[in-house]
Amino acid sequence: MAYDQLIFRLHAIRRIFERNIDEQDIRYVLETGEVIAVYSDDLPYPSYLVLGYCGARPVHVVAADNHEGRQTIIITVYEPNPAQWDPTFRRRNTQ
Repeated sequence: MAYDQLIFRLHAIRRIFERNIDEQDIRYVLETGEVIAVYSDDLPYPSYLVLGYCGARPVHVVAADNHEGRQTIIITVYEPNPAQWDPTFRRRNTQ
């Protein structure tokens, strides 16, 4: 995680409540997880996908860093669907 200050997009807030993922889980994933994709063309800031685990539960966090504002922006949060991801949750299935 680049910055301690987290800014949650409305979409992320909705998903957090729908999926029962709390801020501590998100911070843990960002601090201990692995960046598995970088979306350098995203605007207004390049974003990235982080895979982490909260216990045995895999969690994906899509975030972007506002370096000028020293903020990490949380775009969305979800538990990857095993039908859509490989067994490691690092790559989407191509089928």
